Amino acid sequence: MNKRFAIHDTFVIEKAYNAPPERVFIAWSDPEAKAKWFPKADEFNFRVDGREYSQGGPKGGPIFTFDACYQEIVPDQRIVYSYTMDLDERRISVSVTTAEFKHAESGTQLIYTEQGVFLDGHDTVAQREHGTKIMLDKLGEELMKESTVEKNQ
Repeated sequence: MNKRFAIHDTFVIEKAYNAPPERVFIAWSDPEAKAKWFPKADEFNFRVDGREYSQGGPKGGPIFTFDACYQEIVPDQRIVYSYTMDLDERRISVSVTTAEFKHAESGTQLIYTEQGVFLDGHDTVAQREHGTKIMLDKLGEELMKESTVEKNQ
């Protein structure tokens, strides 16, 4: 029998984006905008108690399932959601995440905090933080593209 265990951990990522908080918030709250930097949702109901759900993975590889419930939404300021992550049929983590959007000189200071329980060694806080940093970098790239398009119009 495999030993079962839970590791509780928290990580915080801060990013500066050259876009106002309103635009960064839209990148999280609009399904089309979010799909440019985060896996496209199969279900996206952005409201308190609403659900965001997606399944996917590499061709021929394992299926990852992201199943989130929005707990609090303060437009242009904060989003709080809880989510589970499954690998095929196995639950690998449960998290509570807060994305805060603060006015900054250059635009927006994003403060992303994730508090998670990582189950039975199938995922680690280091792996999750690494993947999240990659996604938040993609968000920054998308915001830069939008800014460039607006300047050229």
